[in-house]
Order: sequence, then structure tokens, then C-alpha cells
Amino acid sequence: MSGSSDLQLTRIALNNGSCSMPALGCGTLISDAAATKSATLAALAAGFRHFDCAERYQNEREVGEALQIGLSAAGITRADIFVTTKLWNSNHRPERVEPAFNASLNRLGLEYLDLYLIHTPFAFQPGDDQDPRDQNGNIIYDNGVTLLDTWRAMESLIDHGRCRAIGLSDISLKELLPIYESARIKPAVVQVEAHPYLPETELLEFCKKKGIVFLAFAPLGHGMRPGLLEDPIILAIAARVGKTPAQVLLAWAVQRGTAVLTTPKTAARARENFDISALPEDAFDEINRISTRKRLNEVVKTGVPGFIPRAG
Repeated sequence: MSGSSDLQLTRIALNNGSCSMPALGCGTLISDAAATKSATLAALAAGFRHFDCAERYQNEREVGEALQIGLSAAGITRADIFVTTKLWNSNHRPERVEPAFNASLNRLGLEYLDLYLIHTPFAFQPGDDQDPRDQNGNIIYDNGVTLLDTWRAMESLIDHGRCRAIGLSDISLKELLPIYESARIKPAVVQVEAHPYLPETELLEFCKKKGIVFLAFAPLGHGMRPGLLEDPIILAIAARVGKTPAQVLLAWAVQRGTAVLTTPKTAARARENFDISALPEDAFDEINRISTRKRLNEVVKTGVPGFIPRAG
């Protein structure tokens, strides 16, 4: 991992040697199309060079358009940014993986992807319906495909040259282990919820040992109130170091060796979230000692894919 004193320029090398990921990333889970474009442009202007997308978000086209405009305006090239998107649950069948990848690439307007993730380890009924349900309103799962089947198809994307790295999202260490052991191409990145209330220490240590980038989402606690941003320890440290609670939480994430995603929706918030600096060692250790434990996204425990209710 390379870094700077203010953490902003920290990059983490991927285990396949293809490239390095900027540790500070911008998520794009924004429901409004116009807001997606303005937020992406603002993040790029603030200094973000890592953008995390997904087929499921249904706004890849808007992100791609914003990136094209922003790159031109800033005088930077495609090689200066790192772009991720994700395979949705209804495309886990091996024959659907490459078409889904190509469709995402086309919507983003890119020639290649830096990283492609399996969005969750749960397969839905294959088809164009992202949210397939039975007559009782329950999600229809696909029992005819395994996660390893899907991973094999992901590996073929690397072979074809338009995808630099592959990984998994919303996965537990228990589910990750058999994939890692069986993989011809090892996962380069694992993206999971992580913050001081859910440090995922065991998974993080495994990733460090195996050279997998640990990419944390919801580092600010999904903005839940009350939550991390109101935690008295975080508030006290923020006051002491002259930073906002959000900046403290993002700095902690990078200092512990993870990459991290934040989703600023305004230019002011993008500038704030990018302006992080290293925490004093005592403050970093104090955050590590926070004992509250809370998961905000139950997908790895129950099969709930984000905001979709579990079947049955």
C-alpha cells in the first residue's frame, strides 16, 4: 500500500498486478438520474478517482456520461480513474455473465473495467427481471447454479482482456473460503459493510494475508441516526483533531489498511469526504476499542440482497 500524509492519495495494489485501487472511493447508489450525474461530477472535481457502480443501481449510463464530461473538463485520462461495477443476482448463470458484463461496459461507455464484482452470493431466477417474485411476493432463487459456477465465468472475463480484476461483494468469510481455494484466478477485492461497529476483523486479516483488497462500504453507518456520526468517541476525536466525524471515520478505515466507499451527493460533501488526514495513533486506537457491534445490511447473514426482502 502506498500513501500520503493526508491519506487522500493512498492506493492499494491488486494481487494480480494489473493496477492499484485508490483507497478512497465514491459510491454511486443514488436513485435520481440527475443527482447521479451531478454527484459523480462533483466527486471527480473534489479529487475522487475511484468510482463504484452496479447494474442493480440502474444508473450506470448516467455515471458513464458524467465521467466522460468530468474527465474532459479536468484534463485527465481514463487511466487516471478506477471504475468498478457489479454482476446482479439474476445474471449468475455462467452463460449470462459475459453479456451482463458487456451491457454494463456499454452503459458506462468504457472500453474496459478495472474491477467486476459479484454483487451478492445469492442467485435469482435468471432473466431481465432484477426482482423476480412468486405469486406470494417472495423472491425466486435459482438453485441450478453455484457461486463457483459464476466465479468460473467471471474468470473468463479476465481471459478476454476487457476486465482487469474480479472479486465478490456482500460475502462472509465462510462463503469466501471455498471460492478462494477453488479459484484459478483469485479474488482481487472483497467488498463488505465495515465500520467501527462492524470491524470484520477476521475477514480483514484473511484478506491481508492473501493479498486481497478489503473494500468497506457504509463506513459512515449508512447515515443512520443515531449512529456512528453521533458516537461520543467519534465526536470527541473529531473535535480534538479539527475534523468532522465523517472525516474521522473515513481516515480510520484507510489507516487500518482498507479501501473505503462513501457516497457524497453534493459538491460540499464530496470535498469534505475527500479531505481526510491521518489520525493520531491514540485516536486510532481509541476507535479500535469501540465495543458497540451492529450490522446495518443483513445480506451476508440472511440472503437479503440489499433492500430486497428475503423469500419465506
